[in-house]
Amino acid sequence: MSESETAESGGGRTGQADLPRADPSRAGLPRPASPPAPQARSTQTRSTHARTTQARNTQAQAAQEQTTQAQAPPARRRRSASMADVARLAGVSAQTVSRVSNGSTGVVDSTRQQVLAAMKELGYRPNSAARALKSGEFRTIGVILFNLSTIGNVRTLEAVAASAAEEGYAITLLPVAVPTQDSVRGAFTRLGELAVDGIIILMEAHLLDAATVALPPRTHVVVVDSNAGDRYCVVDTDQAGGARAAVQHLLHLGHDTVWHVAGPADSYSAERRVDAWQSALRARRREVPEPLHGDWTAESGYRAGLRLAREPQCTAVFAANDQMALGVLRALHEQGRRVPEDVSVVGFDDLPEAAAFLPPLTTVHQDFPEVGRRCVAQLLRQIRNDEEEIGTTLVPTSLVVRASTAAPPVQG
Repeated sequence: MSESETAESGGGRTGQADLPRADPSRAGLPRPASPPAPQARSTQTRSTHARTTQARNTQAQAAQEQTTQAQAPPARRRRSASMADVARLAGVSAQTVSRVSNGSTGVVDSTRQQVLAAMKELGYRPNSAARALKSGEFRTIGVILFNLSTIGNVRTLEAVAASAAEEGYAITLLPVAVPTQDSVRGAFTRLGELAVDGIIILMEAHLLDAATVALPPRTHVVVVDSNAGDRYCVVDTDQAGGARAAVQHLLHLGHDTVWHVAGPADSYSAERRVDAWQSALRARRREVPEPLHGDWTAESGYRAGLRLAREPQCTAVFAANDQMALGVLRALHEQGRRVPEDVSVVGFDDLPEAAAFLPPLTTVHQDFPEVGRRCVAQLLRQIRNDEEEIGTTLVPTSLVVRASTAAPPVQG
């Protein structure tokens, strides 16, 4: 082959190889995706593997913790301190600890303080339930109360609570809104469930005497303000004696008769004061006016006072309690009847505020704290002797003379 032919042949191959390649995008064909770089694929793979490994490790750790918790023994409860622990720490006998926790007398004060300090340090609390099972006493007194709005009941209840505490007893109070047979029976049932050693009943209605309520047999009971002394142990103030003293005081000053603002008709206290007022007037052969009944409140006394202010013959008023007497004083003042120049007024109870009335009120003093103390004393005697008592104990009353009473005005 000639040289020219060789050049032509080679040039022809070279020219074919050097021709420009067709562009796929110009031809309407998709551009093939570029394969990822080897280093990028390696990084992505390692990241995915790390996340997977971390998730598996977390799951395994959680499973191990659950297994450990399930296999761990339950935490032991701390043992409560016992009487023996207190005795050991205080350096005394268990019997001494028992006497201190029961509030018994006969323990030297320094020893008592030593035992109390040991109790506090150990966090010891006497087991009242166990003590009740052993001794047969719950050291709790139940109190059934019909009315918390009267001063006498509230002050008597305060004294009962204080006296019981001094003897190491607690009280469980059970108010009865409506003094019916069913309500009282339900109260006794609830007190039986609460486990009490005896019951004190503060009466302000004709209920026990109606024989509609039968107290549970062998129940230690003391009743306050009741006529049921032939069947129960009753403690009361000498209300009849106090009412007579009030009437006699006014008659002695020279008044022809005494008008009376009485309490509710269904109240034992009101009934006894009415009876004593009437008998005192009749004993002196004096006219007995018609009593005006209130509800123990100053408002009811005020209404009665307005009526009495219109009675020109009314020169002396005996109110069945101090609150109604306060209402009478206001009504007389508003109607221009001066106290004591025109009308004398006597109350009943001797409230702490009675001396601050205008004028200071002459009244009958009732010793409610003494009533409460005697209730607790008589109930505890029944409990300790395991016997029932009947009869009535009267706490004396006394007349306290202040500035609301004087001689009647001279008739012109």
